[in-house]
Amino acid sequence: MPRALISVSDKRGIVDFASGLVELGWDLVSTGGTAATLRKAGIAVASVDQVTGFPEILDGRVKTLHPAIHAGLLARTQIEGHRRELESHHILSFGLVAVNLYPFQATIAHPSATLEDAIENIDVGGPAMLRSAAKNYENVIPVVDPTDYRWVIELLRQGDVPLECRRSLAAKVFGHTAEYDTAVAGYLTAPGEGLPPRINLSVERMQELRYGENPEQRAALYATEEPRGIRDLKQRQGKELSFNNLMDIDAATAAVGAWKNRPACAIIKHTTPCGIAVGRTALDALLKARATDPVSSFGGVIACNTVVDREMAETLRELFVEVIVAPSVQDDALAVFAEKKNLRVVELPMGSPAGSLDWKSVRGGFLVQDRFAFDPSEEGWKTVTTRGPAPDEWNDLRFAWTAVAAVKSNAILIARNEQAIGIGAGQMSRVDSVFLAIHKARQQQHRTEGASLASDGFFPFPDGVEEAARAGVRAIIQPGGSVRDAEVIAAANRYGIAMVLTGRRMFRH
Repeated sequence: MPRALISVSDKRGIVDFASGLVELGWDLVSTGGTAATLRKAGIAVASVDQVTGFPEILDGRVKTLHPAIHAGLLARTQIEGHRRELESHHILSFGLVAVNLYPFQATIAHPSATLEDAIENIDVGGPAMLRSAAKNYENVIPVVDPTDYRWVIELLRQGDVPLECRRSLAAKVFGHTAEYDTAVAGYLTAPGEGLPPRINLSVERMQELRYGENPEQRAALYATEEPRGIRDLKQRQGKELSFNNLMDIDAATAAVGAWKNRPACAIIKHTTPCGIAVGRTALDALLKARATDPVSSFGGVIACNTVVDREMAETLRELFVEVIVAPSVQDDALAVFAEKKNLRVVELPMGSPAGSLDWKSVRGGFLVQDRFAFDPSEEGWKTVTTRGPAPDEWNDLRFAWTAVAAVKSNAILIARNEQAIGIGAGQMSRVDSVFLAIHKARQQQHRTEGASLASDGFFPFPDGVEEAARAGVRAIIQPGGSVRDAEVIAAANRYGIAMVLTGRRMFRH
């Protein structure tokens, strides 16, 4: 009779799977907890120690690491010499292994998890059994994913699992164990050691996309295990998300995630804001953000850092929006959005965990950096002009400095009343970004006189300050650090502009 070895932490579907194997005439061998589950369901099963003749020891750390197990997994039974060796040592071969591993990732994700908890959830025997079975997939069916139980049983009922299916199952095993080892290595890498010399990146395909940035490009969404990341995205309604939608969603949540305690809203086009604001309520922030540039907001991705309620949904009813993304969307808001069948409504947590990395692809590799985290503190800020900012200017400078971090470099953002009124993004020259921001503000009839301006990088020449002065800008915040800082500050003084240097650059390429 064929034998199956079953040892699972995730017991979803295992009783039905084991029952199906028994009905097909398989003998079952199992480890402690799994064996107890199967016996409770009335399924006959032999314990591993009955096979090995050796008890589980060291609190279960050693139970399947034995020749009676691994010879039965690795034997190529089509080879006469292997069959003779098994017989001489009284070892029976296995035809199927169903194993999944200790829940290491789930353990370390728990806030109260200790190092001891993590260590005891590093599986040793499980990966060894899986790798042995997967290496010998011609003779042993390796099953690591409970969602595969149903179709494996169906194929066995039809006669056998074809070789190409076995190979696919083996590939899934090695991918799974590689991901598991990556999680362990990442956890054990001590913080403060700097970027590691080698990074084992394990990502899982979450969904295939219709196409990439353009229709001729294949595309799919892959996710890491990073908490509060794209893996946690939940689409509540609407058409399938596109590659470009997902890029804009990521930019949108980053844009509003910097505000922790105030309602904020951003409208994203091509991964940069065309409107961004904070307000007394989420609706107030939305209306202010849309007022930045109502024309450009057509067909944008709207992100809020707080709950989307029915009142906001009613306001959005008449607008053409590609995606709405927020941490939470109330059911009565969804009822309003349901009238717009194509509108994509997405829930996604804001922010990223401390210490996470940011990846940029280049041909044949990746650039890796610490993920940008906005620093709300004003440590190191200094007023460098004769005139300091007035209280209302300070409010707008703080807002503008936070908001400009979401804009593509070279980035200039002009603000009034904690609302962006003009945005200049992605220009090759900083003075051109100033000109564009002023042009966009005036195009929508926003008053630039008395406004405040933020620049994500230093002004290399006084011309950007002079351009802002001609538009009536009264306060500027920028990193400083140019060899011409003195000339730039002198220009601000000539025009009576208050200037604050932060000492920190915020490029976004």
